Amino acid sequence: MQAHTEKEASLVWGADRIATEINRTRRQTFALLEAGHIPARKVGGRWVADREELRAFFKHGNPQAGAA
Repeated sequence: MQAHTEKEASLVWGADRIATEINRTRRQTFALLEAGHIPARKVGGRWVADREELRAFFKHGNPQAGAA
């Protein structure tokens, strides 16, 4: 149960919070999300991203992001 709770805590819900996490405007972030340029997906009409995946993506880059 602890691992499940930790995983939930690492999720970033909504374009606004993702924008804050990646230090971009909401508009910039939404464009990146819609284009599939950052590792996130829509769940129930809301964008969700894993905080660690976002950090790794921007630290190291990931040509596979958005492909799936």
